[in-house]
Amino acid sequence: MPPSQSKIEKLITELCPEGVEFKELGVVCEVADNKRKPIRSDLRAPGKTPYYGANNIQDYVEGFTHEGEYILIAEDGSASLENYSIQYATGKFWANNHVHVIRALSEIDNRFLFHYLKDMNFIQFLSGGGRAKLTKTKMLTIRIPIPPLAVQKEIVRMLDSFTELEAELEAELEAELEARKKQYEYYRDELLTFGEGVEFIELDDVIVSLRTGLNPRQNFKLNPPNGDNYYITVRELNGFNIQTSDKTDRVDDAGLVLIQNRSKLQVGDVLFSGTGTIGRTAIVSETPVNWNIKEGIYAITPNPKSIDARFLIHLLHSDKVRRQIISQSDGSTVSSIPMATLRKVTIPLPSLEEQNRIVSILDKFDALVNDISIGLPAELEARRKQYEYYRGKLLTFEEKEYAK
Repeated sequence: MPPSQSKIEKLITELCPEGVEFKELGVVCEVADNKRKPIRSDLRAPGKTPYYGANNIQDYVEGFTHEGEYILIAEDGSASLENYSIQYATGKFWANNHVHVIRALSEIDNRFLFHYLKDMNFIQFLSGGGRAKLTKTKMLTIRIPIPPLAVQKEIVRMLDSFTELEAELEAELEAELEARKKQYEYYRDELLTFGEGVEFIELDDVIVSLRTGLNPRQNFKLNPPNGDNYYITVRELNGFNIQTSDKTDRVDDAGLVLIQNRSKLQVGDVLFSGTGTIGRTAIVSETPVNWNIKEGIYAITPNPKSIDARFLIHLLHSDKVRRQIISQSDGSTVSSIPMATLRKVTIPLPSLEEQNRIVSILDKFDALVNDISIGLPAELEARRKQYEYYRGKLLTFEEKEYAK
């Protein structure tokens, strides 16, 4: 249940029934950007002081640039523009030049300002296109409501309490989700363990072809002005689906032709990451007229008369096959498994009927664990949205009108 709002409603009725004054951020806070100091990672002296970047603590170093309670607002590089990066730093800390460092003055509570900024949409204040930037000049024009301090402190008490409860619940749900994943992996490995009567063959015996894509290098440029074609890397491979986002790279039509001439993607292909994070997968489920894959992403065309594509993905994720693949990677700084080696990976091959039965069971279990619309992930998402809703309600104020 959400916290009762009766006390806050009573305070607003008593102290600001006609609305509140709004002031620009530059009037209600001090800016401590002049103390910021970036340090290259190889020059940082290890220590106990948190070193803040645009989105999180990047390192722990000796020394500090600031001391006290401050709000850090991403200047550029926020991981999300819609949910803009706002952090709260206390004690001694080091801030690099990708965050604005501000602190509320006497008429506004620092935690109130933090919660208000967390709830705000910053997009209208950003400039710079691809790497959006919040300039100091623009930041200082942001208008902030100034309710009486008693109202601010009650809102802070409620939101801090709600945040703590949400964090506890999320930790519990995430622990439960992790337990479910381990349970799923156990049953998956049990179902994919075969004894006598099942043939073991090399992957090459059940596929039609195995190809890869191209790296940019001298071949083409990523994200040109007219780049409308997706360029699929390991981050877009999500189990059984290709999951594109605003961070997915693009190539133009010339790059598309170059890659497609090599990878020749088609519906039903299994994509497998063979470099870096080895073992991420997806299935090409629609005509890939504008999809491209990076070199090191392998396109496997299964022979449908021998093996089901979804069964193959479950196998590639199973403990025995995965350990076999990892053990045969080259072990360099960026691990990779050559295509010739992947072809020789040994897998069990039950009948297609048995493959379909196993796929049916594992797909249902996989959905319960991973699908954001089902089960525990949905509960997590619902709790986050509930908190965002009440935070928005508590931080919405009518602006007081003054007689002219």
